Amino acid sequence: MKLSTLSRVAAARLCLIFFGVFLLGGCASTLSARVTTFSQWPANVEGQTYRIEPGQGQSNNLEYQTYADMVRASAGRTGLVEARGGQKPRFVMSFTYQNLVSQSWVQQYADPYFYNGPFVAPWAGFYGPHFGWGAGMLYSPPVVNVPVTVYKNTFTLVINDQQHDAAEVYRSTSVILSSEDTLPQLMPYLVRSVFDGFPENNGSTRDITYDLPK
Repeated sequence: MKLSTLSRVAAARLCLIFFGVFLLGGCASTLSARVTTFSQWPANVEGQTYRIEPGQGQSNNLEYQTYADMVRASAGRTGLVEARGGQKPRFVMSFTYQNLVSQSWVQQYADPYFYNGPFVAPWAGFYGPHFGWGAGMLYSPPVVNVPVTVYKNTFTLVINDQQHDAAEVYRSTSVILSSEDTLPQLMPYLVRSVFDGFPENNGSTRDITYDLPK
């Protein structure tokens, strides 16, 4: 097996290890959002109006306004329409978002090329009485722990019903883990996921997978 072939094998192995934990640029072709929903959605509200209500410090925030436009684009799945002008809405939508950063550890096989070159590996397996230890490619490399930075990108949407004392009738939180600080790029998927399957079952948690652009 040639060096280039082994390098491709090592890269593929690394992608597989990281893919099960979080989105890794250059390896994954899909991403997964974990969505937890609590819902007491009233019946027969199609055509009722809603308004997006910014929280403290969000009114003149361009980032917030950009994400609010994404909410408007997906809100049609609720059957509601946005209130216009001075029209008093029945429902009020609000949302929050964040991307907390932490460090975690993943396990991967040590690359023999990195540590000892192509054919000298102290962890090489035993081939039998005619070959002894160390030569050839039938090795069993050790597993090493590798530190990784994890961003927990979170989006929470809340809908309150003004006709019932502003009772909370829908709350959905979507989480996507990433290895880079890419909240704006992930926000379209976060917003979309809290509306997918609307209104969903109360107390449900589901994983939604999206294909990434080629």
